[in-house]
Amino acid sequence: MAEAKMQDSTAAPRLEHLPVTFFAVLMGLFGLALALHAAAGSFPVAEPAARAVLWLGLAAFAAIGALYIAKAIRHPQAVAAEWHHPVKLAFFPTITISLLLMATAIHGYRPTLAEPLWLVGTLGQGVLTVMVISGWISHRAFEVGHLTPAWFIPAVGNVIVPLAGAPLGWEETSWLFFSAGLIFWLILLVLVFNRLIFHAPIPGRLFPTLVILIAPPAVAFVGYLRLTGGGIDAFAHILIDTAYVFAVLVAVQLPKLMKLPFALSWWALSFPLAALSVASFAYGRAAESAAHIGIGLAVLAGLAAVVAGLLWRTGLAIARGEICRPE
Repeated sequence: MAEAKMQDSTAAPRLEHLPVTFFAVLMGLFGLALALHAAAGSFPVAEPAARAVLWLGLAAFAAIGALYIAKAIRHPQAVAAEWHHPVKLAFFPTITISLLLMATAIHGYRPTLAEPLWLVGTLGQGVLTVMVISGWISHRAFEVGHLTPAWFIPAVGNVIVPLAGAPLGWEETSWLFFSAGLIFWLILLVLVFNRLIFHAPIPGRLFPTLVILIAPPAVAFVGYLRLTGGGIDAFAHILIDTAYVFAVLVAVQLPKLMKLPFALSWWALSFPLAALSVASFAYGRAAESAAHIGIGLAVLAGLAAVVAGLLWRTGLAIARGEICRPE
């Protein structure tokens, strides 16, 4: 009896400290599913793997979602504390982004099921975007040190909307979110580079979020193709080449990244790589460029290795009690 009470008392605090950043795991899994599905257009052998990863993502979504709902019910003050945290605030849109990515991944198989998921995700993304940005410009005083590339997450979520929205026929809505995402991406890009250049370095546990720099232009490229019918024009070139430039900048930082201890922020590596892979496959097929398809395949191989490593390391961290504890 005493042992059972001790286990309950241990489980309760761990639930209380379940971080909203856990939803970044879902972005990585659904991103990998989308990248494998994109690869299947040139390499059909990738399609069964895409389905398997999609099912894994659905199971993870159900588990993480249920746990976070339980946290919100049992420890609402802990959720409120995350909402008022200057860094964790930007991670709340990962919830709706996960829904949007799920809808996009399902769309290739069940469009009728994808549409209601997309509608819920889009509505939630719109609400969270307004609330997060309102939080940024409210009376709260933010310091330069609070700004990290994680602040791109709300902008990334908006440019994801057209990925399923345009094929589903919601073109005006998709253009609205796409435009909002691009504008806030450009604003935040200036702010983030000002912070990176003129202020103290990003703390080690948040340094992996630097990889998020790749995601906005890569996702925007794919969304732009969906909205414009798939043609490669000058703006499309700018978007995908910007993603490649940021990828090179991030690659230079890999030696520093590899020396850092594991944290959930490491999942920030996964979705940007997925976005770059999907964008490369999309460009390769639209422009009939074997080189870009090769780039997409190479990035996909790296992404698969990263996700596998992150799943193993996250499971190990959970078993050791290294996460879901007070910071």
